[in-house]
Amino acid sequence: MSNEKNVSNQQRSSLLQKNILASFVIKGWSAVIVLLMVPATLHCLGDYNNGIWLTISSLLLWIDNMDIGLGNGLRNKVAEYMAHGECERTRSLISSTFAMLICIIIPIMLVLLLLIMVGNPYQIFNATPVKAPHLDQVLMMTVILVCTSFVFKLIGNFYMGLQLPAVSNLLIALGQTLALLGTYIVLYSGSHSLMLIALVNTAAPLLVYMLAYPYTFFYKYPQLRPSFSLIDFKEAKAVVNMGVQFFIMQIASVILFMTSNILISNLFSPEMVTPYQITYRYFSILLVIFTVICMPFWNATTDAYQRNDMDWIRNATRKLRLMIVGIIICLIIMVVLSDTIYAIWIDHQTVIDIKMSIVMAIYIFILIYSMRYSYFINGIGKLRLQLIFTTAAAILFIPLAYLATQLSHDIIWFMLVMCLVNIPGLIVNRIQFYKLINGKAKGIWAK
Repeated sequence: MSNEKNVSNQQRSSLLQKNILASFVIKGWSAVIVLLMVPATLHCLGDYNNGIWLTISSLLLWIDNMDIGLGNGLRNKVAEYMAHGECERTRSLISSTFAMLICIIIPIMLVLLLLIMVGNPYQIFNATPVKAPHLDQVLMMTVILVCTSFVFKLIGNFYMGLQLPAVSNLLIALGQTLALLGTYIVLYSGSHSLMLIALVNTAAPLLVYMLAYPYTFFYKYPQLRPSFSLIDFKEAKAVVNMGVQFFIMQIASVILFMTSNILISNLFSPEMVTPYQITYRYFSILLVIFTVICMPFWNATTDAYQRNDMDWIRNATRKLRLMIVGIIICLIIMVVLSDTIYAIWIDHQTVIDIKMSIVMAIYIFILIYSMRYSYFINGIGKLRLQLIFTTAAAILFIPLAYLATQLSHDIIWFMLVMCLVNIPGLIVNRIQFYKLINGKAKGIWAK
């Protein structure tokens, strides 16, 4: 039994290392794409329409999170079932989850299209038809494409459940690459249209996922191919039970992280979204790097927990401690060099205050330090406290951000509120993690 555990331990660690290495390469590629995309889109659309597109992008992320947590629930259950060698049960689970996603997204898409047709998008975005023509058509097109992607992106969760997050990252990177190529075609064609930019950015990932589906389920893993005959909503109940908790946290996270664009657009102006997003994308490079490292730990932790291998989890988390010190040093260096980097990157097209860079660096550190614990907790599946504190932060964020803005009329105070509401969750994540791995979690700490 001990030998089997050691073999499993070695296989898990080896797979983890390979995925981290591959993900570094892929995410490095993605980071370069994002850096190239910012000036290309900004040059193509200008500050005003670029701010509108960034706001639309953040709203589209709401659709991605409307899966009631089925994606994250699936990845945990796939890892759990495959740890016990239950292939047929895994296949039924995948089939049922795909069916549930289709049932969810069709009414959501119809409702959103109706709201766009009868509503006033210009009022929502604080925009004018002269500067941003055909905004309703842009919204309708992006909603249709993103809703279609909503179903197919489950392929990425499937690979993560197999402890292959590098493949999921590759699919995302390929979509970003196609979008970048499309953006440069629009730029050099002289069209400079918000409609075309929205099209290439939403159609590109959909195309990649649609091509990945036959490769995954007809060539690579035919034994796990979804089938209508295997749809069993009772089987999917376990995914839903866990997924609902993930879903609430996802929605809360969207409120915390993604509504900032539309709040800034309304509390200040669409132009202010651009410097905020440039600063975020600059410092979030470290967030991406740390995510690359942490992501494989999620489902590796699920596998270890199912096999009662707590020593592996303890050893794995020790490796992340030194990284936190490195993250702090990197953030300080990035703040010091920020003005120079912005000048090279966006060629003085937008002026960015150093205070914005400092506060953004603090915000990114809070997210990273919290993530250092939350990915392990997610893998174990003890989500109750994260659910409570993430929801509380989301509820407090908008009124506190509005109050701070009205009192200060300064975007820096808006960003400080973003930092403030995330600190309690960070503290609780740390306490719960150590209680769980040391066998001291009781009551709500163990749920």
